[in-house]
Amino acid sequence: MPSTFRIPAAPMEGPLARVVRAVARRTYGQVPDIVPVMWHHRPLLRATLAHERRIARWSALDPHLSSFAVMAAAAPIGCTWCLDFGYYLAHDAGLDEAKVREVPRWRESDVFTPLEREVMAYAEAMTATPPTVTDEQVAALRSALGERALVELTMMVAVENQRSRFNHAAGLASQGFSDVCALPLAAPAPSAGASAVGEPR
Repeated sequence: MPSTFRIPAAPMEGPLARVVRAVARRTYGQVPDIVPVMWHHRPLLRATLAHERRIARWSALDPHLSSFAVMAAAAPIGCTWCLDFGYYLAHDAGLDEAKVREVPRWRESDVFTPLEREVMAYAEAMTATPPTVTDEQVAALRSALGERALVELTMMVAVENQRSRFNHAAGLASQGFSDVCALPLAAPAPSAGASAVGEPR
């Protein structure tokens, strides 16, 4: 299903637009739909891109755990664009596709380790409205990961909530980035999204 663009895509004209389109196509094969939406507010777009470049340099958390957490946060919000792009980024980083593809239905899947499941449960608990994080969850992750990686994990989930909620509200949907992956992205489990955003199953 293509993006519905609740916030319409802005015309991207001029030299800067040509550079942005060229860089996006060279990097991702196409221009992400979020770019023409944010083009309405170019200072915000520049700030977002700079922030994302800094986030990409964080390294305290294992990249698989980071990818699992980000996608586990995006799934209950219903951001298909984020899941599609997240799977593509995991593929591009050489992560285990057989595991990454299972994140949308991680509770029903048997491919994840206990720690990976704890990380995704934490991401879902942070994403719930209101959040349902417990002292026990944080203590277990602190013991397994250490404070530095736990802080990074927590911020990654918070950042993904910002991304997913913006993209969902803007009407962005999967663009087919993950078509390059050898395995298709698994479909989310029924009603998973309603539970995590605070609605009854």
